[in-house]
Amino acid sequence: MEGLRGEPTIKPPYPAESGYMGKPTNVNNVETFAAIPVIILKGAKWFSSIGTEKAKGTKVFALAGKINNVGLIEVPMGTTLREVIFEIGGGIRNGKKFKGVQTGGPSGGCLSEKHLDTPIDFDNLISAGSMMGSGAMIVLDEDDCMVSMAKFFLEFTVEESCGKCAPCRIGNKRLHELLGQICEGKGSLDDLDRLKNMSLVIKDTALCGLGQTSPNPVLSMMENYRDEYIAHVTDKKCPAGQCRSLMEYVVNPENCVGCTACARVCPVNAITGERKEIHLINPAICIKCGACMEKCKFDAIFIR
Repeated sequence: MEGLRGEPTIKPPYPAESGYMGKPTNVNNVETFAAIPVIILKGAKWFSSIGTEKAKGTKVFALAGKINNVGLIEVPMGTTLREVIFEIGGGIRNGKKFKGVQTGGPSGGCLSEKHLDTPIDFDNLISAGSMMGSGAMIVLDEDDCMVSMAKFFLEFTVEESCGKCAPCRIGNKRLHELLGQICEGKGSLDDLDRLKNMSLVIKDTALCGLGQTSPNPVLSMMENYRDEYIAHVTDKKCPAGQCRSLMEYVVNPENCVGCTACARVCPVNAITGERKEIHLINPAICIKCGACMEKCKFDAIFIR
């Protein structure tokens, strides 16, 4: 066997069609291997009695995010998202409102409150705009911005792309840039159309599963939280208060007692006002560090 330039190369010690070390080899998901012993011990009929008609057995999920009980869980196929999040997961942390759940990892989709009663199986998740994927289940609450979350999940694909095909290598970077512009208040309604069109083109033309599923978070979040995307581009506001460029720290005159604590802690002297007088924050100077809000004991500073 010779290399590209005619140099001799090392001949493989085993036939190309053989498995690892020349032995019969079964490459599979760890979760599949874990299910084999109990199926052998209890039988296929017992395993098939669990789950739904089209999806037998159980599924392991890595439950994480804004939820009280995090960790690995195993549930029968057909268990609803509501049962997983509010019964097994113990509900949303700190009494916050449920906003969404990203299933299937970075290449999955984000499902909203209207999907909570969806039975979990392969077909139902795909029909809802998501997927089973790696079994990741990340719960989001009212403080999460769905534009920045789509950008966050897309960063994984941009980093992991092998670069072989242009739709994934270039297209996902352009998607990431568009989401960044929207988070900074520089987006437009036309950009929302571009996001959707580019996402669909990438899904149709990328060579492998990574690229074909990479736009899922963008498409699902635009579908289920479109009002939030529109607010970013038309009102230049982030409803969740997470996009720093769209934040504005404001003093509530009804609560301000003029203690000057906020002015003393401001690192750029953006807050003015005499003692026992209502203070003002100059948005042109404010760096949005949040120090004033943390220092105020009278809840007189809020984010608008």
